[in-house]
Amino acid sequence: MLDFNGLGLLSPLSAGLTAAGYTTPTPIQAQALPPALAGRDVLGLAQTGTGKTAAFALPILQALAKADKRARPHYPRALIMLPTRELALQVGTVFDLLGLQLPFTNAVVHGGVSINPQIKALAAGVDILIATPGRLIDLMDQGKCKLDNVVLFVLDEADRMLDMGFLPAVKKIVAKLPRTGRQTMFFSATMPNDVSGLAESLLHDHVRVEVTPPATTVERIDQSVIHLDMAQKAPTLVKLLSDPAVETAIIFTRTKHGANKLAAQLAGAGLDADAYHANKSQNARERALDAFRAGKTRALVATDIAARGIDVDLITHVFNYDLPEVPDAYVHRIGRTGRAGRAGTAVSLVTPADRPLLKQIEKVTRQSIPRHAMEPAAAAVLPQLKPERPPQPQPKRNRPKPAGQPGERAQQGRGHRGQPRNAEAARGEATRIDAPRAEGTSNPSGNPSASPSTRPQQPRPQGPRPQGQGQRPQGQGQRPAQQGKPQQHSRPAAKQTADNRPARDGAAKPQRPQRPAREGAEASGGDWTPDFLRRPARG
Repeated sequence: MLDFNGLGLLSPLSAGLTAAGYTTPTPIQAQALPPALAGRDVLGLAQTGTGKTAAFALPILQALAKADKRARPHYPRALIMLPTRELALQVGTVFDLLGLQLPFTNAVVHGGVSINPQIKALAAGVDILIATPGRLIDLMDQGKCKLDNVVLFVLDEADRMLDMGFLPAVKKIVAKLPRTGRQTMFFSATMPNDVSGLAESLLHDHVRVEVTPPATTVERIDQSVIHLDMAQKAPTLVKLLSDPAVETAIIFTRTKHGANKLAAQLAGAGLDADAYHANKSQNARERALDAFRAGKTRALVATDIAARGIDVDLITHVFNYDLPEVPDAYVHRIGRTGRAGRAGTAVSLVTPADRPLLKQIEKVTRQSIPRHAMEPAAAAVLPQLKPERPPQPQPKRNRPKPAGQPGERAQQGRGHRGQPRNAEAARGEATRIDAPRAEGTSNPSGNPSASPSTRPQQPRPQGPRPQGQGQRPQGQGQRPAQQGKPQQHSRPAAKQTADNRPARDGAAKPQRPQRPAREGAEASGGDWTPDFLRRPARG
């Protein structure tokens, strides 16, 4: 069996392998490293978590070391492209470890952070550039990154590039690469027609290596389906996650809004869970991933695209809360568990409406997934989750405000309702009621505006004055109220009852019931956990 000592690696790389904890090549490394180290182009078909990064990092570091050249400012010598910033950061870490005793510099460039440090790094000279397509094009358009000297090019997760709509950007970048004198390594889990065509245009006299055939599942993963009704999905998931056998889990939903909602339900049931999707900031995603790796969070609720950035080996369970609409995505999802020779479990919650999707998945994966029906006895002991409370609009309450304080916010609200970023973001922000309206700004005269911007500013409208702006001098006493409108006063004119008035200034607030420290199997009674979660791990 091939080992790293038989590959002819330079001694600094052998030391880097030891420091990084590599002992025996994985199947993809054993097949890809010999031709790649010999300078051949490589087409690698392998799932996530099979060791692809080392399969291209070692040949790149070895080739650069043998060439004994350094990069010029703005001209990297090796380029690795990946679809997400999380994957790019992880690949950067592998290069740091393997190249610890080599003099090369690498830089990771991606969106979501300031571009200026990345420009400075390129200006100082970068041997190995690890990039996402969008930010790389930004740097190229500004003339800060030129690809004329790239001699080693890697395109990783090519099928995900296609899924995320990056194919036009990838083609634009590839057009700037040297046509000759370049070694290319191309990795993908599946080979749709567009990806296959891109590979043919990039590779020359290449070697094809394949670990897992496209659209087949990982043999070490125990897969199961639970047939249930829509209303039983969340309680069933809470019950499953409450079992000690579920050490770490990724839960897949179709939408970002669905991930937020489900994560809130799990947290409300006393489970450590966090949402992980593209609408969260980079810092929020990194914090969630760090907590997951450290064991502070047992479950991440993620969408398919965001989950591509999750590179964690010790995931014991994958739950398909929503089945994917594309069968190939099922393979990617369950490939998050059962890594590095360990056993894993994948459970799909399937409603009657999902059954056509399940048939497609079984057809593509060429298998029949074991099924478990939700029996009445099991349904009777499902945990009772608290009903989701829709966001309640806060009643307006005008408060007296001393005159002469321009710039104060006049009212609170959701912001500009007519211009949501997108439908899903609007749904995800439905509970945000503390953002100032765009109209609540100071007007040029220095007086704060307490009305929408569509209200004319000049001349001053005749009628009741806005509240909370001090007394206005009157010529002959108070102006009578307009006919048909009630007189307004400095305090709220409308009668507020205990039901609709928000608790303020010492008023008694309604007490929410105290949540037990953990609601799940303990709270529901009975031992419901299915046998397939309890069976011993294989291997």
